[in-house]
Amino acid sequence: HLLKVILNYRNKKYVDPSPITLKAGCKEIDCSRAAEQLKNNPRHKGYLEQVSLKQLEKLFSFLRGNLWGQSLAETMEQIQRETTIDPEEDLNKLDDKELAKRKSIMDELFEKNQKKKDDPDFVYDIEVEFPQDEQLQSCGWDTESAEDF
Repeated sequence: HLLKVILNYRNKKYVDPSPITLKAGCKEIDCSRAAEQLKNNPRHKGYLEQVSLKQLEKLFSFLRGNLWGQSLAETMEQIQRETTIDPEEDLNKLDDKELAKRKSIMDELFEKNQKKKDDPDFVYDIEVEFPQDEQLQSCGWDTESAEDF
C-alpha cells in the first residue's frame, strides 16, 4: 500500500504537480525527519523555502494520523497535545529527545511573543512603578542576616 501526496506548485504560467510517495505500512513516520527531507529535497527546495519546517511537520502529522485511521479531530487534538507545554509536567523526568522537543516549543513560543525593534508597539525603556502601600511579603531565604553565614 502506498500513500501518494501530490503537491501542486503554482507557477505564473502553469501548475507543476509533484508526487511524494509514502509507504502506507510505515505508520511510524518521523514527522520532523520527513519534513526536513522534503524541505531539503532539491526538487522541492525552491518551492518550499517560504514554508516553515513546523508547517511541514504538521502536514506529516496529519498524514500519519490518516495512516493510523484517526479522524481529523483526533489528529488535531494529538497535534495540539504535542505542540503545547503542560505547566504541571515535570521536565526532569523526560528523556533527552522529549526534553529537546519541549525546549523547541518554548523557544518558538518565546520568539512568537518577543517584542522586536521593528514592532509598532515596541518600547525601548519601560519603567514600572510598583505600589508601595501594600505590605511586602518576605521569603524564608531572605530573612536571615548575612552574619549567620
